[in-house]
Amino acid sequence: MSVLVYTESENGKFKKNATEVASFAHEVARQMDTTATAVSINANDSGNMGDYGISKVLNVTDEKLKTFNAQAYAHVLKQAAEKEGAKVIIVSSSTDTKFLAPILTALLKGGYVPNVVAAPDSISPFKVKRTVFSNKGFAHTELKSDIKVIGVSNNAFGSVENKTTATVESFSPSLDGNIFGTTSVSIDKVVGKATIADADIVVSGGRGLKGPENWGMIEELAEVLGAATACSKPVSDLGWRPHGEHVGQTGKPVASNLYIAIGISGAIQHLAGVSASKVKVVINSDPEAPFFKAADYGVVGDAFEVVPTLIEKLKKFKTQNA
Repeated sequence: MSVLVYTESENGKFKKNATEVASFAHEVARQMDTTATAVSINANDSGNMGDYGISKVLNVTDEKLKTFNAQAYAHVLKQAAEKEGAKVIIVSSSTDTKFLAPILTALLKGGYVPNVVAAPDSISPFKVKRTVFSNKGFAHTELKSDIKVIGVSNNAFGSVENKTTATVESFSPSLDGNIFGTTSVSIDKVVGKATIADADIVVSGGRGLKGPENWGMIEELAEVLGAATACSKPVSDLGWRPHGEHVGQTGKPVASNLYIAIGISGAIQHLAGVSASKVKVVINSDPEAPFFKAADYGVVGDAFEVVPTLIEKLKKFKTQNA
């Protein structure tokens, strides 16, 4: 009886959260005195999961699963859990898995706890710590169901190397046509060097930038830092930036190591979506901006003066330390 973990991938490459959930699964397996088994779907180099404590990988290769389908992927994981006799299934807290996890839980007749931020407090009874109320508080939750599905918050547990040798086994679940009741006709994705979900650093701009013609300095700062670019909801609503860059409670959640907010006042909906970021830096000309109350570091000043100076200093620092 192993702990099962779903390791997400895209275009054959594992996402950042794959190593995090693998590390989390290894720790749960250690507490339960068992091993961790990963399920990968159309991923290359599955054996690399052994670097994060995974003993076995069930490798699924199926052209029908090339595009994410919550119903179909849930059936894959259900059959993998039954094959391995897994009572604990670990998933991430990505947008995709938040669709998948409830379906999987219903198929397994289990219990589901999302937004888990730490390894279990105890195994018997099974208790976990998770965020609640848009990351404003924590709850210690006990799962009494036989089957337990755990959703790990992004960037909460981290990627921890526990090198072992992972055996890779081909797995061909039974997927009849009825499972694919809905299919994706087309997918529009933000094209860039870093995605908001996987980026360690996110540079975000708001209406304080006054117009899309000024977005060049946001992109330049992001390029210097190797960061993803993002924006507030009003900016995407105005059409200055694509909706794929909108972060906040009604947009994409951000759990980066560093979040830089430029010209964003800090409405409660925006703060709820970025509060999981470990360090928040705010640049705003209004000293009364609500964001300053949530910031770790704040700069009161004109973004059109502060950001170019910051870019210049960062470039100089990188040159001197190359």
